[in-house]
Amino acid sequence: MTAAAKAGFVARGLIYLLVGVIALQIALGGGGGKKQADRGGALSELADKPFGAVMLWILGVALAGMALWRLSEAVVGSAGPDGTKASKRAMSAARAVFYAFVSYSVLSYAAGQKGSGGGSSDQRSDDVTAMALKWPGGQWIVGAAGLVVIGAGVYIAARAVMRKFRKHLRTGEMSPTVRKIVDVLGVGGGAARGIVFAVAGVFALIAAVQHEPGKAKGMDDTLRSFRDLPAGPWLLALIALGLAAFGVFSWCNARWREV
Repeated sequence: MTAAAKAGFVARGLIYLLVGVIALQIALGGGGGKKQADRGGALSELADKPFGAVMLWILGVALAGMALWRLSEAVVGSAGPDGTKASKRAMSAARAVFYAFVSYSVLSYAAGQKGSGGGSSDQRSDDVTAMALKWPGGQWIVGAAGLVVIGAGVYIAARAVMRKFRKHLRTGEMSPTVRKIVDVLGVGGGAARGIVFAVAGVFALIAAVQHEPGKAKGMDDTLRSFRDLPAGPWLLALIALGLAAFGVFSWCNARWREV
């Protein structure tokens, strides 16, 4: 499982790095304006590179490895003294399902189904929200989902700021300089990721309160919303750099994570 986990972290890091680069291009008003700052945009960017098709297949398989590793944690427990706790196993199971879905969408995209992994996160958010709002109690369901995403974003950012990630890394194998760099990447990257999650949750909550599916936003529209704030381009640039930092931090996990 060690190789599967490492491959998964490398794949996740590449996706976040590409999303960060696209978001930075959008912030600076460059060529990223017509690109999607989300997983679909990252896959499209990768597909345009030499040997892009091969890289997509490798990426999908690597993410499947991440799903398998998380599944193993759900079954036998994760590393650490509290790795066998029920709450930890449940979290690992949820992550396994998530990465299995992401892997499937990437492999589908690699196989030629461009509307799968490469589809717009904004359109998917609109479609899912519209469908949920039609259900009995749909507004409450969407609102609850929004609150959960907000809570997840705050949780992710808070843990990053408190450097909780250190307990999962073999920091003793790092030099003092490398340890400081990893701390900066983990704090900045995790905080940016958490902020994006939380803001996306706020939009879902607004969609529920106003009963307007279009108010829900995927990752791309969520990132672009920062650009509309005072000093927005600079704020979006900061978030973009944070997402890219999280990508590099994922690579650090591939090197030093306890599996």
